[in-house]
Amino acid sequence: MGNVSTLNDFKKGLNIIWQGEPHIILEANFVRMQQRKPVVQSKFKSLVTGKIIEYSFKPGDKVETADMERSKANFMYKDDTSAFFMNNNTFEQFDIPLDQLGNKIEFLKDGTDCDVLYFQGNPISLDLPIKLKLKVDSAPPGVKGDSTSNVTKQITLETGAVINAPLFINQDDEIIVNTETGEYVERAK
Repeated sequence: MGNVSTLNDFKKGLNIIWQGEPHIILEANFVRMQQRKPVVQSKFKSLVTGKIIEYSFKPGDKVETADMERSKANFMYKDDTSAFFMNNNTFEQFDIPLDQLGNKIEFLKDGTDCDVLYFQGNPISLDLPIKLKLKVDSAPPGVKGDSTSNVTKQITLETGAVINAPLFINQDDEIIVNTETGEYVERAK
């Protein structure tokens, strides 16, 4: 683990240790107010809990960078408390508590490959592919006459996630979903 010693080192995407936990910087803005020392107004997210923190770092503040490792893993299944994966290289099986995964778990189906983030040798979070193909489990019929643009309906995907989709999407269709925003992208080809 290294030290971040200057304000110039703070940038979006940097992993730091804050209060003993790994975080990722979402925003870092250098601000110099009149007759005051410059600060870096930052927003960062816990990679363990997902909690977002806003903090202004002052000159001389030292923060450790977090050494993170990534590895490909395959989602196997989930129970009431954890999601279970298998490392694609070592074939080791491990689990991550559901509360650490947030809404990412809504888009995981058996066999999905993802990047698992490790901190101090322990799996703590994962990154899904930005776009995933999922099957529509149920979709109410579109109402005739609803032809104005951008009219949507709520559909349920095979993973249990509920999202908004265009009226022409039906049960058993396969669609592409943006896993970062939870939004419909297009009908799968």
